[in-house]
Amino acid sequence: MASTTSNHHLMLSMLLFAMLIFTSLDLTVGQVGTFYGRLGTNLPGAARTVGLYQSNNIRRMRLYDPDGPTLRSLAGTNISLTMGVSHPDLRDLANCPAAATAWVRRYILRFPNVKFRSIIVGNEIDPASELGPFVFPAMQNIYRAIGAAGLGGKIRVSTSINIDLLSRWSPPQAGEFKCSVNWFIRPILEFLRDTRAPIGVNVFPFYAYLNDRQNINLSFALLQPNNGVVYGGVYYDNLFYVIFDAFDAAIDRILAATSLLSTGTSSDKAEQKKVVIGSGSASNRGSPPPPPGHGSPPPPPGHGSLPTIFPDALSDGPIATVENARIYINNLMRIVRNGSPRSPGRPIETYIFSMFDENLRPGPEYERHFGIFSANGQPKFPFRFQ
Repeated sequence: MASTTSNHHLMLSMLLFAMLIFTSLDLTVGQVGTFYGRLGTNLPGAARTVGLYQSNNIRRMRLYDPDGPTLRSLAGTNISLTMGVSHPDLRDLANCPAAATAWVRRYILRFPNVKFRSIIVGNEIDPASELGPFVFPAMQNIYRAIGAAGLGGKIRVSTSINIDLLSRWSPPQAGEFKCSVNWFIRPILEFLRDTRAPIGVNVFPFYAYLNDRQNINLSFALLQPNNGVVYGGVYYDNLFYVIFDAFDAAIDRILAATSLLSTGTSSDKAEQKKVVIGSGSASNRGSPPPPPGHGSPPPPPGHGSLPTIFPDALSDGPIATVENARIYINNLMRIVRNGSPRSPGRPIETYIFSMFDENLRPGPEYERHFGIFSANGQPKFPFRFQ
């Protein structure tokens, strides 16, 4: 068990929105929220947690699944909620529209004073798993149930996928999904385009750095000032932008062949483009290897490997530290208001993973120390939500 602040592991998970043109000037889009995980025996209760959100000006919350006490505590607050669907419910929600109607009635309609923003149907479901085929039909049924309840257009329906679905991410303009997942991702992206909703992706730039410390400078991964790199005439000064734009390009590649994009005007095409991504960093002394399903995939040989980006002179020292996490998070909060090189001026909605350390979270010990707050509600380092 890690016993000091310097041994606490921190990761980020962000939901990033390349907004439609007509909403890109909405300053609230760039607000930063946090995931509220509840896998712990020593965590603050829901009411106190909501109080921490309010006192720290955190106006976005992401729940993995519905939780009655949290929903009741959110009622009447100015906190917008993005809520997930429990994975055991996916099969029934996909196969039975009545189950989706009951789900919406139980977890949304019973809480009319909660500011629901999005429903996430499945978090990082492996397309090859037994749940893979149920994600898209479950999304459709939840969407229809929300519309039938009179909330169509007010609550978005999406899913969250893993960056490992990309076959390549460097250079960013060549971002592409694996051919083996096209059957899974294409209908989802077409659905989200047609319903004007974003797609969620968990991305961990810091792990990409750990995978290639000889070629990627730590400053590039932590969003610190550096010389940057030019890809196809586009300047990039951080690894987060590289991965974000690679995913953006991969989505364009999938949707380019659809009839709606191929026949629409250039203005239509710009408005239909919507991307969501997530990200990660670490603050555990001694850098752990990226766990399965959480790393940014290296490009296959011959598919655009990263060039050498002024190799890090400090690569032999401790990398995953609280100080580096502080640097990354504060830099992230600054840059997400500005969009990426591929989508400049479009604020990026961001969710940090996670609010608290969770001592019951499965996996290696460092997986239990993701929080930006300790279980007693004290922040691990200075930050300021805007």
